[in-house]
This record gives sequence, C-alpha cells and structure tokens, in this order.
Amino acid sequence: MSTRQEVGPPAASTAAGASWAGVASLGLGVFAIVMSEFLPASLLPRIADDLGVSVGAAGQSVTTTALAAAVSALFIAVVLPRADRRRVMLGLTALAVVSDVLVAIAPDLTVLLLARLLLGVALGGFWAMATAMAAHLVPADHLGRALTVINSGVALATVAAVPLGSWLGEVWGWRGVFALGAGVAVLALGVQAATLPGVPPTAAGGLRALGETLRSRVVLLGLFAVLLVFGGHFSGFTYIRPAVEGMSDIGSGGIAVLLLVFGLAGLVGTVVSGPLADRAPTVGVLGFPAAVGAGMLLLHAAGGSDAGLFAAVALWGLGFGGVPTTVLSWGARAEPDRLEQIGGLIVTVCNVAIAVGAVVGGVLVDGVADTAPLVVGGLAALVGAVVLTGLRRAG
Repeated sequence: MSTRQEVGPPAASTAAGASWAGVASLGLGVFAIVMSEFLPASLLPRIADDLGVSVGAAGQSVTTTALAAAVSALFIAVVLPRADRRRVMLGLTALAVVSDVLVAIAPDLTVLLLARLLLGVALGGFWAMATAMAAHLVPADHLGRALTVINSGVALATVAAVPLGSWLGEVWGWRGVFALGAGVAVLALGVQAATLPGVPPTAAGGLRALGETLRSRVVLLGLFAVLLVFGGHFSGFTYIRPAVEGMSDIGSGGIAVLLLVFGLAGLVGTVVSGPLADRAPTVGVLGFPAAVGAGMLLLHAAGGSDAGLFAAVALWGLGFGGVPTTVLSWGARAEPDRLEQIGGLIVTVCNVAIAVGAVVGGVLVDGVADTAPLVVGGLAALVGAVVLTGLRRAG
C-alpha cells in the first residue's frame, strides 16, 4: 500500500519547452470532442424522427459515448504503452473526425451508435492523457494553468454546444451540425500536427503501473472523493429543470437564462482554477467542490426567490467550472510518476459518476421530491471536498 508523499509533477522536458501553442491545441482538441459529445442533447428529436426510432433509443448515443470514454480513459495507456504520445493524441482527434463523419451519414441507429462509440474512445483517451502531455509542454509550476487552458475547451463546449446545435439544426439539419463538428475536429487536428512535439511514453506503463496506482490508499480515497463531487453534481444538474420549475414560476425562457448563467460562471471558475492549482492548491481542492455543494443547497433554500435562484446557480457553476482542473492537478501531485494512469483513473471515475449521479437523482425525483437531488447531491459534494482536502494535507 502506497504512502508516498505528494510532490510536484515532473518538469517539462527540454525538448518540448514551454509550448503554450501545443497546450492551446490540446484545448482546441478537447473543445472539438466535447462539443461533439454534447450535440445530441439539442438534436435528439430530429435524429429520432429521421432514423425512425424513439427519442429514448436515440438518446443511447449519449450513453454509448460515456461508457466508451470510461473504458478508453482507463486502458489507453495500457493498450498503447510504447507509442509516441504525439501520435496518440493525433490519432484520437482523427478518431473524433471519423465519428462525426459517420454520424452525419449514418443510415440507421446501429451505425450512429457505433460512430458514437468511436467518439467515446477519443474522448476518454484524449482527456486522460492531457495531463501527462501538458506536463511535457510547460514547467511544473505552470501545470495548473496549462490544465486551465485545456479544460477551457470543456467549458466553452458546455456553453456553446447545446444552443449552437439547436440553432444550426434548424438551418442545416442535424446531419449538417455533425459535419460542422467534424470540421472543427479537422481544424484541431491540423493545429496539433503543427504544434505538438514528439513525446515519449512514460517509463511506468501497462497494467502493472495501473495496478500499482490503484494500490495507493490516498489515490483510492481521492477517487472516491471525486466520485462524490461529480456524482453529487450530476444528480442535481441532470434534474435541475424540474427542481427549479417546482420551486418557482420561472418559465422556459428563464430556465434557458439560468443555464446560461451556470455556463458563464463555469467558464470563470475554469479560468481562475489554474492559478489557484499552481499557487494555492489546497484552496482550490476545498473551495471549488465546496462551492458546488453550497450552490446546490442554496438553490434548494432559495425557494421562489428569482435572485436567490440565480445567485445559487452562479455559485454552483463557478465551483463546477474549477473542479476538473483542481482534481487533475491533485492527481498529478499525488502520482507524479504515473500521470497517464492517474489521469485515466480520474476521467473514468468522472464518467462513471455521470451515470451514477443521473440514476440516483432519478430515484430521488421519482420517490422523494423534485428538489431531493439538490440536497443529497450538495451534501455529497461537500463530503467529497472535505475528503479530498484531508488527503491533500495528509499528502
């Protein structure tokens, strides 16, 4: 059982130097892939009608992507232990291009689901390796800021994908929207090819390195804390609309504005999380997950107050925007010699948490109350923050 103290991640290699252009290309890649992940949310009725299936069946395109991402994140370094990491990242981005093209021309649901499976592989693998790649591109004391640049792609995709998909779906049709997604991924692929240096695989690779990482009590407890934070968030966020509608008279337009506030606050949280991760990591590890929990509980307590609802959602969004950079930076400090393994484990847990949170939230909504997921999810996030902060101190 590992009791290794936390130290900083390895310094960037001399060959790679401080390649912020390379970091930006990774952020563009994450934006392209995550945008494609979220596009079905605004296009499901159109997809279902065109393919002659139910909306629920078409919605399995989201489930397929999440499950493939979880598996890919966990095993990408095991399957490709000796491959140049530059080629791996380019290959994963190219896989996203292929996925979007196949979705755009899919004649039936089977082809669409297979294409979304490819996107899940690209999503999980790319995000899992991003931390290790960033550590080769920038100095160690700038890793948090590099992760902020990369995770900004997630925040921007979260804000833009659903409304963009909804609007363009009216103009071009759903197939045209996925063709656009393929074009964005092609752009990301070109920028990556021009900016990413060759990066050799880490010395620690394969199943043995993954197993050794999982033998660490600190890592296991940290992953449990991540599960609580992400699961708590998604238990509430998945059902935020019925909760808000049950508490207030806010209409569909108000819900849209509320979600926009959440997304914009999340973007702010993403931007400020990097410097905090580099300069005051304990503040970020406690602050951002705690803000998620506090925001959810405040939303429940706001009742019919519109001002209270918007303030709570802004706090919640700010907290969740900073969580990805915070937990990935924590992982890099906890396992500096196994960045690919710890990154893959965190991304896998995040994808599992999406499913767990949605299931738990659904049970609470059906069996208790519309607002119950806010309370349970908020408390879970607060517990996760305390656990993760305690591990940080224990090092």
